[in-house]
Amino acid sequence: MGNLLTVAYLVAAALFILSLAGLASQSTARRGNYFGIFGMAVALLATLFHPEVSVGNLGWVLGATVIGGGIGALLASRVAMTSMPELVALLHSFVGVAAVLVGYSTFMAPEAELVGVEKIIHDVEIFLDVGIGAITFTGSIVAWAKLSGRMSGKPLVLPSRHLLNAVAAGLCVALVVPFTAAGPELGLFVLFIMTAVAGLLGAHLVLAIGGADMPVVVSLLNSYSGWTAAAAGFMLGNDLLIVTGALVGSSGAILSYIMCEAMNRSIWNVVFGGFGATPVKPSGGTDEPQGEVEPIHIEGLAQRLREAERVIVIPGYGMAVAQAQHAVQEFSELLRSEGKTVKFAIHPVAGRLPGHMNVLLAEAGVPYDIVLEMDEINDEFNDTDVALVIGANDIVNPGAMTDASSPIYGMPVLESWNANTCVVLKRSMNVGYAGVANPLFFHPHTRMLFGDAKDSMSKLVTALRS
Repeated sequence: MGNLLTVAYLVAAALFILSLAGLASQSTARRGNYFGIFGMAVALLATLFHPEVSVGNLGWVLGATVIGGGIGALLASRVAMTSMPELVALLHSFVGVAAVLVGYSTFMAPEAELVGVEKIIHDVEIFLDVGIGAITFTGSIVAWAKLSGRMSGKPLVLPSRHLLNAVAAGLCVALVVPFTAAGPELGLFVLFIMTAVAGLLGAHLVLAIGGADMPVVVSLLNSYSGWTAAAAGFMLGNDLLIVTGALVGSSGAILSYIMCEAMNRSIWNVVFGGFGATPVKPSGGTDEPQGEVEPIHIEGLAQRLREAERVIVIPGYGMAVAQAQHAVQEFSELLRSEGKTVKFAIHPVAGRLPGHMNVLLAEAGVPYDIVLEMDEINDEFNDTDVALVIGANDIVNPGAMTDASSPIYGMPVLESWNANTCVVLKRSMNVGYAGVANPLFFHPHTRMLFGDAKDSMSKLVTALRS
């Protein structure tokens, strides 16, 4: 039985690796998801047949699996794509709290009496598992509250916040010494103190991060949950948990780094920067209007599109909120059927979750080969007749290139203003999620089409057909 379990764990680990490889591309993402599903199914079956799962406990394990799986399937089937970021953050919190509970359980009811160096190592594993799990749990809850609108997206910047974080982290590290040296009762008390401090640290870290950095935060929390699982694997002596946790932790860390590079910011600046803490002035350092907004109507835009040969569509979170992706897909198909070149430009941090826009467009049936990343398409705006910005704001802000006083200064953006005509679809002139004013709205090449994105795109399709 032991050999079969080892083989099952190896198969599951291989499937998880194939899943990550598949998710690296839109065209293979579906296959990657299937690999992940099959890998988890193998892991669950291997757990059910583990020698330490007695026949008497099998019912409890099966019951928990069925109930938990049912709740998860129900939530996933009901959640809208716009709510996917907060669902992911909430799922990360489950990983954190599970790690904390397993850590306490292992400490309070050890499988074997360890002594000497083995006991110290095992206690440190429990300590790390609980500490990282507590940070992941509370940080994920705060991220979920911010993304779901239950809490303000603005950062909470306390006086001497860096000192507070340093003291909390130092206290957590220092408590490992009395924890490993104490007996069961005192050790449990020390573990409880560390859990509370780590939980406060996790909450404070995310509270101090502004809304514009939430995609990176979700990715970071994904990494934290992976390292939490890896720590639990060491604690339980489970090789599959170690491998899976390391895969999730490292991939989340790499993704966070890639997103920070796309924003031209360091990971430390995101975690400790308190982005958006102070009110941001528009480009030019003044609160005065930057110019006149030139509106455009559906018929006027339809006429420009009839005359255009090259069109680039830039989707943003506003498209997701309006659920306009299917109307956008119909729009692109209509133009392409008339021989026009239509492409989609995706910024790495568009939306509130990495890959958010790609998933929406894939759901609507937009071909993968016309969906391009920022680095691939930015040079094409100079030869573009119409750039259509649908619900995007911060990722097309020219102030990131021209306004040194802006907190997003230096962040690479999609240079939509270089097109002959840039049309921005927005409900109003409100700032984006970063809270930064956008000079694009007043640019000579820009025209504003106000209204709901889905309604506007549907009317535009009708106008083009007529």
